[in-house]
Amino acid sequence: MRKAALHNLGCKVNAYESEAMQQLLEQAGYEIVPFRERADVYIVNTCSVTNIADRKSRQMLHRAKKQNPDAVVVAAGCYVQSAAEELKKDLAVDVLVGNNKKQDLVPILEEYFRQASGAGMGGTGTAKHIINIGDTKEYEALHIGSAAGHTRAFIKIQDGCDQFCSYCIIPYTRGRVRSRLPQEIEREAAGLAAAGYQEIVLTGIHLSSYGIGLLEPESLLGLIRRLHCLDGIARIRLGSLEPRIITREFALALAGLPKFCPHFHLSLQSGCDETLKRMNRHYTAEEYARCCALLRDVFPAAAITTDVIVGFPGESEEEFAETKAFLDKIHFYEMHVFKYSVRSGTRAAKMPDQVPEAAKTRRSEELLALEKEMSLQYRQGFLNVPREVLLEEEITVHGVPYLVGHTREYVKIAVPAKGHCPNTLVEVTPERMLTEEILA
Repeated sequence: MRKAALHNLGCKVNAYESEAMQQLLEQAGYEIVPFRERADVYIVNTCSVTNIADRKSRQMLHRAKKQNPDAVVVAAGCYVQSAAEELKKDLAVDVLVGNNKKQDLVPILEEYFRQASGAGMGGTGTAKHIINIGDTKEYEALHIGSAAGHTRAFIKIQDGCDQFCSYCIIPYTRGRVRSRLPQEIEREAAGLAAAGYQEIVLTGIHLSSYGIGLLEPESLLGLIRRLHCLDGIARIRLGSLEPRIITREFALALAGLPKFCPHFHLSLQSGCDETLKRMNRHYTAEEYARCCALLRDVFPAAAITTDVIVGFPGESEEEFAETKAFLDKIHFYEMHVFKYSVRSGTRAAKMPDQVPEAAKTRRSEELLALEKEMSLQYRQGFLNVPREVLLEEEITVHGVPYLVGHTREYVKIAVPAKGHCPNTLVEVTPERMLTEEILA
């Protein structure tokens, strides 16, 4: 029995695909071992969203070959799509598997082992399985029957992006929008429910585009309604959304679905219109603000989270101040703050007025401090109010066991472990804020 180890880099979509590849290997008889252990095959599901992600991908590939020089090292995913010729020359990499070819991982490995056996000690060079991702209209047939967690499972429903933001390489590594058949999503969700998962999270590269490319019309809202009818699913949560999908009709429809979790991750990136234009984002700050106001009108306690990039080319101190004031006005539950990183192959990489690293760091620290303050204020609103919590895992703090879970808004709650079980829904009335040990 061959041993295989997998390492995932990047987004939730990548994490889903890594789990799907692991299950394909298990079905083929491979023994899955931790990545730090000696294996016969190492698979690194790479990321290429930034130059730093490229470097991390290379580092993990080289680490795998160092752990076992005789192992087959597989580079899979986005970095393969963006740097195939470079990787083909890398002596640490034996097999390249691009996006939309991960479903073929097992036969690709079988072919490689057959050729290696025939070639004897001489090896076979780097096997290359990459398509022109921009031309495909096929949704890759990957699925999972279980997930890394024990209560919540991510389901990939869509791939690709047509937005072409000026800083983003993803449309070139993931291709154009493709949507998964709703019947396939239903089957996977039903199987996960039967396996005991109570919450599903719908994810994709550009989730708001779900439905594009399907022969029979379907929308993200229509898919949510389908999944809402499944037995065993107690909660439905969404991944990142674009603000333009938020309409009153959409919000009211979601409010009528008891299983829907009012947690909205609305991608922003900047609160300054001039910066948004340079980013090629297709909305204004005012339009974004109206979406947030609409959501809070329909869901008064809605958790609204976002992404923000600081130090985008041309972002002046005045533009940054405008963004900071906008964030403070919206008052998010959580913000993911990123320092702009030059990504080769994007329009932003060639823009003038690149912001010095020191300025990016200072701006990032300012926004992280603001985020901490806003998050605390939002969570304080949960004190002394009954909330439904899905208990997920047990932790011990200063010798005391707790079960930790999340509300429907994705606020972390801890209860004494005694008398409770993981993967159960309980009503909890929190009386004090969590300690940093539990929040970590």
